[in-house]
Amino acid sequence: MSDEKLFEEPVAALSDQTPQRRSRDRFVGVPPVEVLQSVFGFPAFRGLQEDAVSRVMAGEDTLVLMPTGGGKSICYQVPALCRPGMGLVVSPLIALMDDQVAALRQLGINAAALHSELDGDESSRIHFELTAGQIDILYVSPERLLSPGTLGRLSRMQVSVIAIDEAHCVSAWGHEFRPEYRALENLPQHFSGVPRIALTATADPRTRKDILAALAMPGAAVLSASFHRSNLIISARPKGGEMKQVTAILNRHKGEACIVYCGSRARTERVAASLRERGWPACAFHAGLSPIEKRAALHRFRSGEPIVMVATIAFGMGIDRPDVRAVVHLDMPSSPEAYYQQIGRAGRDGLPSDTLLLYGGEDMTRARYWLDQSAAPDSEKRVMRSRLEAMIALTETTACRTRALLTCFGETLQKPCGHCDNCRSPVPTFDGTKAARMLLSAIYRTGQRFGALHVIGVLRGKVSEPATRNGHDKLSVWGIGKEHSENFWRGVVRQLIARGALMMGNEHGGLMLQNDIARPILRGEEEVRLREDAVQAETGGARGGRAGSVSDELPDDARARFDTLRQWRRDEAREQEIPPYVIFHDATLRDIALECPGSLTELGQIKGVGGSKLERYGASVLKSLSDAHSGA
Repeated sequence: MSDEKLFEEPVAALSDQTPQRRSRDRFVGVPPVEVLQSVFGFPAFRGLQEDAVSRVMAGEDTLVLMPTGGGKSICYQVPALCRPGMGLVVSPLIALMDDQVAALRQLGINAAALHSELDGDESSRIHFELTAGQIDILYVSPERLLSPGTLGRLSRMQVSVIAIDEAHCVSAWGHEFRPEYRALENLPQHFSGVPRIALTATADPRTRKDILAALAMPGAAVLSASFHRSNLIISARPKGGEMKQVTAILNRHKGEACIVYCGSRARTERVAASLRERGWPACAFHAGLSPIEKRAALHRFRSGEPIVMVATIAFGMGIDRPDVRAVVHLDMPSSPEAYYQQIGRAGRDGLPSDTLLLYGGEDMTRARYWLDQSAAPDSEKRVMRSRLEAMIALTETTACRTRALLTCFGETLQKPCGHCDNCRSPVPTFDGTKAARMLLSAIYRTGQRFGALHVIGVLRGKVSEPATRNGHDKLSVWGIGKEHSENFWRGVVRQLIARGALMMGNEHGGLMLQNDIARPILRGEEEVRLREDAVQAETGGARGGRAGSVSDELPDDARARFDTLRQWRRDEAREQEIPPYVIFHDATLRDIALECPGSLTELGQIKGVGGSKLERYGASVLKSLSDAHSGA
């Protein structure tokens, strides 16, 4: 239905078909903390939420930087209800809007979304409720908001707050830049006096500055929470049998949702097929799929099914599923910002979750090559290059990996995190100066045109036809590194590529020296510390610990109640045709299973059980607990 028809169709024709709705402004005058408690079921604001809500309530523009799972939506949903008028949320993806709308409706909030996939009946319902002033919060994509007719008609309605979600899309420096977001700077001309709140989970200092400029919010308060997510086990491993490494981490999360990110469409198809052959419920997702295929994949993921989504970054924003227990990268992200956004899709419910980045020297060289070939202006390429180098440094660090990642966002962690792979199992290092000089010398003496395997063969004195034909068996470097294994030398190659001393110089993967960095090492003027790569081809995961299943940490009786509650939630969600997690998150079900409330009053005291959900599901939850007890 067109925007014109959506707003112009006579209201009277639909009045008999529309269910009775509660007054939109019923919470105006109610203290925000009381709305938080009665509607959302949370006892108090956490972190920066209260400050953000207070500023919006006072009519101030605000930029909120808060990690995934930190509760950004509360920052605009509560003031949207407490201020007169309808909350307007600009959101980038249909799936994200639909999840948010479904979750709010579960809370008794009349929310709606304007997007291109509305059917006729839903469009008519939204039309009637908009005109009647019954919608509490309206979600709309930037394209739809700025389309002819929509902006003018919405601007004639009373709007309580304007939220710009996923605000990094505004910035040209953001990892998911969307040019149409730039036009949002004109919103104050149409909604005079309405406070704006921009929110994102990933923005380094440069991106934050650009967001404020692009939205014309120079006087906005900037509220930045810590980006440290203590429930994420951040780990990185050199590639060494990718499918073994991937299946090792998936084995720890059987029956749970996981995401595997790949760098290309073809790669997602191959990896998904390989996982299916091994018995995993894997599904490929990328931009080249048909709309029907994308919807089917998203439906499986949103339904709560334990599935492995093998995807490009096209499967990015819009993921609102809170119980993703593992995120694996098979190819290196372009920046720490993109990496943090992607691993942030794990453990949104705050429960322990695994992340694993697999990397190799070819990844680093390929990324640097494509950046050099980019048509971007030199000024942009310098910024992109610094971000890429920060990402490469993050893979090879032997210190706290979480601390290194947070540094990219201008945040200093005062002590090691204690939960990344390097903290759980410190990485031993050794003086690799001699080995580095051997390798660089061998590359130089073989003419800087052969690949890693050939150079390693020369160092180890491995007889081969190419070595003999080129006379490399007569060189002074022949066999000088035979006491070390091939894997050892592969590690040296990779780490010198990461250091910038080596690059791949031709289409055949020939290694070349980066003279400015390699020359001081060759001369012995610079010490080279290298990490000892532990052989973990069989396990492939984070060293020193892992995140287990959510129910693993529960006592036996509570685990039985948790499983019963999840089955009840699955059945209820299927009947309503909504994602299970919009009914209750796993974290809420876990608390219910542990507390085992015996009455509605006790159930209502548990975090995440608001008034509407208590009224709707309270009796069923108590019955499920009783059934679990009877079956014990």
